[in-house]
Amino acid sequence: MERIRSEIIRQKLTTPEAAASFIKNGMTVGMSGFTGIGYPKVIPGELAKRKEAGEDLKITVICGASMGDQSDGVMARAGIVSRRYGFQSNKDMRAAINRGEIQFVDMHLSQIAYWMKAGYFGKVDLAVIEVAGVTEDGSLICPCAVGIIPTLVRCADRIILEVNEKVPAAVEGLHDIIDLDLAPNTQPIMITSPGQRVGTPYVKCDPDKIVAVIRTADENMNAELKAPDDDMIAIAEHIVNFFNAEIAAGRLPNPLPPLQSGVGGVANAVLSQLAKSNLENLTVYTEVAQDAVFDLMDAGKVLSASATSMTLSPSIRDGIYARLGDYQGRLVLRPQEISNAPEVIKRLGVIAMNTAIEFDLEGNVNSTHVGGTSLMNGLGGSGDFARGSGLSIFTTASTAKAGTLSCLVPHVSHVDHTEHDTQIIVTEQGLADLRGLTAYERADLLIEKCAHPKFKAELREFVAESRAKAKAFHALAR
Repeated sequence: MERIRSEIIRQKLTTPEAAASFIKNGMTVGMSGFTGIGYPKVIPGELAKRKEAGEDLKITVICGASMGDQSDGVMARAGIVSRRYGFQSNKDMRAAINRGEIQFVDMHLSQIAYWMKAGYFGKVDLAVIEVAGVTEDGSLICPCAVGIIPTLVRCADRIILEVNEKVPAAVEGLHDIIDLDLAPNTQPIMITSPGQRVGTPYVKCDPDKIVAVIRTADENMNAELKAPDDDMIAIAEHIVNFFNAEIAAGRLPNPLPPLQSGVGGVANAVLSQLAKSNLENLTVYTEVAQDAVFDLMDAGKVLSASATSMTLSPSIRDGIYARLGDYQGRLVLRPQEISNAPEVIKRLGVIAMNTAIEFDLEGNVNSTHVGGTSLMNGLGGSGDFARGSGLSIFTTASTAKAGTLSCLVPHVSHVDHTEHDTQIIVTEQGLADLRGLTAYERADLLIEKCAHPKFKAELREFVAESRAKAKAFHALAR
């Protein structure tokens, strides 16, 4: 099938080198992509060639979330990026950020589109957008990730398209596109169930903005999800048991409210465990549809799922792509300002499940920094969901560094989610329900339920010392 159905857009086909020539030193460049899916795979390499040939080339990059190595990695190693906005997960970009070579601004993913429209990032000179195709009227067919594509189309002065024929053509029709206006004229998001469609399947685009189009056939280079280990399975079992207990107590409905799950092995393990549970007629309202979401849909456990991207392990990707048409009507891909919108998350009463690096005795969570200063990946969408959710759950193993460090600490070295946004904390040791508890009650319960046994004594000693010197009992003394 011809991917570029618009004759006007087809006339703008050119070489990668010619397309990349529109990007100049000092520009702010927006790029598509979300968690290793739907990002530009050719233009960054052309920029790297110019940099390595000696050209003075530094740009600011704005993306909805992490891009794959063909983008983030290539540009980081070439020293092209001076400033980066949005979540990232590439080891070379992370290293450059922690060396101070790239100025990285971490932020809630739901806010990126708003900031761009409001001009907080300054002028967006150019956008590089991967698409699955272009319709007869010049509208864009998003790939398997939407992210901030509608906002890039609206805000960028000029646009380069990478039409990637590796993206399954059957993705057409899965998207539900809304592009919100700024306050005070922001329209309400009228989503009352995860599978509901309230927008259009395509991104309208002014053809005059498009300065170059290239054809590509490059696969996304996302990694295989780690198989669940004993700790992941234990965490997942604690959560499933908790859900059943809450349903029995009348505190959660059956079927459950929509589920959100962060990205990674622990998150995938939790969803996988649901497939073995007695819970039925589930729905998903999340930012990333991972492997287990499709397993649950295939098993009939999940009736509908809403996300902004599909991030699949290479081992199952081709099989899902071959059956992508089967998910029409059950899977919706939305812009991230919709998938992560606190308005919708609150209305649906989403159960948010995200991962932590460490958590402290009051329930504060650090999900971004090691030792308080060394960035891992970024906040991602965890804050959007934790703040707006009906139930906020954070998970981590009880120890790190081969069991030498406790992930439950007196005070976290960096706070991403305060005690006010944290309701349930789970490790392989157990689950602590912190709702309605004081600081000292939280501390005692976290030690009892979530700490590794070899660290419990010293944590209890800290709490005893805190009680002895505290002037008030609503917070632990430092």
